[in-house]
Amino acid sequence: MSILPYNSLMQLKIPSHSCAKTTRKSFSICARLDNSQQEEQQLNLSVLRFTFGIPGFDESYLPRWIGYGFGSLIVLNHFAFSNSVTSAQLRSEVLGLSLAAFSVTLPYLGKFLKGASPVSQKSLPESGEQIFVMSQNISDALKENLAWATYVLLRNTNSISVLISIRGELCVRGYWQTPDGASKTQLLEWFERQIENIGLSDLKDSLYFPQSADAGQWEMLPKGTCSVFVQPVIQAPNPSAVEVEKIEGFVLLASSMTYAYSHKDRAWIKAVSNKFRGKSIWIDLK
Repeated sequence: MSILPYNSLMQLKIPSHSCAKTTRKSFSICARLDNSQQEEQQLNLSVLRFTFGIPGFDESYLPRWIGYGFGSLIVLNHFAFSNSVTSAQLRSEVLGLSLAAFSVTLPYLGKFLKGASPVSQKSLPESGEQIFVMSQNISDALKENLAWATYVLLRNTNSISVLISIRGELCVRGYWQTPDGASKTQLLEWFERQIENIGLSDLKDSLYFPQSADAGQWEMLPKGTCSVFVQPVIQAPNPSAVEVEKIEGFVLLASSMTYAYSHKDRAWIKAVSNKFRGKSIWIDLK
């Protein structure tokens, strides 16, 4: 399923005349417009990562369980089914146990190399309410895309909170520090004020707070937030034209883990956010 709608290209020629000169200049204005008929396209399943779909099972620890399983089989075979052990068999068993031990430690080595603590795990925040609210004055296709994108971001990253803002429309999912007793409409208005106070709407570069020291004053984040990542959504550049840059919105993720988003995670989140790029306008001067 694909979020990004197919965009048609329209070219307009606007001649410019001058009374003092006989020369003529032509300005070529190109606008890439949204095609509403193509908005019904579904999301692209390629944004999903491999999972078994087992609740509570972290697929990143799969090598550890494989190492435990094969190591146990080697030990069982040695004591239960081997009456006499040859030197060749002993060397093979030592090699197999060494590979099993390496497989067990592989997940911890991976987290250590990317800067995360081996004991840190995603947990529920100390406070906050689990919500799922979305702007209503948008197309059904965009609602579906926003709902699916927030789901895959929560499912495939260490996030506990996801907020997507696209052209002023919001989709908020996960745990947030929200006012008590507020309706969905009031929550959306409250989030809009929070975004305006923080200044996220004008963000042009990604922000990453691996220990949330600089993001700790954000009122909407639940207590216990340790990492925050914000990825802006900006129109695709056109290298052959003088582009009028426009910021479409941003994607915000929060986690209860320190160093929750590796370089690979941030690149994947950026790829998902790029699916929401809409219309862009640029000018060719000839």
